[in-house]
Amino acid sequence: VFRIQDALVRGFTEYLQRNDFVQIHTPKLVSQGAEGGANIFRLDYFGREACLAQSPQFYKQMMVGVYERVFEIGPVFRAEKHDTARHLNEYTGVDFEMGYIEGFEELCRMEEGMIRHTLEGLSELCGEELALLNVRIPRIGSIPFIRFHEAKERIARKYRRPVREKEDLDPEEEKLLCELIQEETGSEFVFVTHYPTAKRPFYAMDDPEDGRYTLSFDLLYKGLEITTGGQRIHDYYQQVAKMEERGMDPAEFESYLMIHKHGMPPHGGLGIGLERLTMQLCGLDNVRRACLFPRDRTRLEP
Repeated sequence: VFRIQDALVRGFTEYLQRNDFVQIHTPKLVSQGAEGGANIFRLDYFGREACLAQSPQFYKQMMVGVYERVFEIGPVFRAEKHDTARHLNEYTGVDFEMGYIEGFEELCRMEEGMIRHTLEGLSELCGEELALLNVRIPRIGSIPFIRFHEAKERIARKYRRPVREKEDLDPEEEKLLCELIQEETGSEFVFVTHYPTAKRPFYAMDDPEDGRYTLSFDLLYKGLEITTGGQRIHDYYQQVAKMEERGMDPAEFESYLMIHKHGMPPHGGLGIGLERLTMQLCGLDNVRRACLFPRDRTRLEP
């Protein structure tokens, strides 16, 4: 499993560097959470309040203003009190951010190319391990898109199930949507786009045609979300306004807002959960089996 995971990382790195991405390394001790909410590990930092990074979001956006294309593969921390087969409290994020984009679809196609390149190279890097685990490598053509609200409607109609969660896809809906898309297109992957504004972070750009939704997406693979991404707000006044709408104090994000104040190109990015992708590819029943030393609510050793 972990030789296959190593090959995934090698493939991602090779593809991104070929496409002019610069690898960066950002701090995991930070002064505020990038995603907001209560799922933050807080700690004392020499008498100051600090926390473990929920993602490299702020820093990779900053570095888009320097290198235009950046990526990082590193740990991500979420203080979520889940105890499921799909959640970890520390996992490995594969993050990239691109500047000078014309739309979030460019991010999706970059990810599509990255995954295709990586999967096509697995047989050469770890053929014995793939055979041992009987792993079937999916073929990737052009990954289909479906809007969030259309996905909800079609799942409800086809499978005759009521809509319970209006602002997100629940785990069962993710599975059913992937079944539906595979039946229609043959693809095991699907991009779900235009998630509701209420379910996306404050830096997500709203759809100019309908402010209830964002220019964001998730990538689902074999019934599970493995990626979240989208276009970011790059205008200073627009970003401050959205913070204030959510009751946030812009003064607490002065260093982050500095990049907007001095000028940022249209940009966006995404994050892939490495363990989730490994789990789905290898057909494992629990994400902990795709993590060398899993950290969940009860495990802090070894």
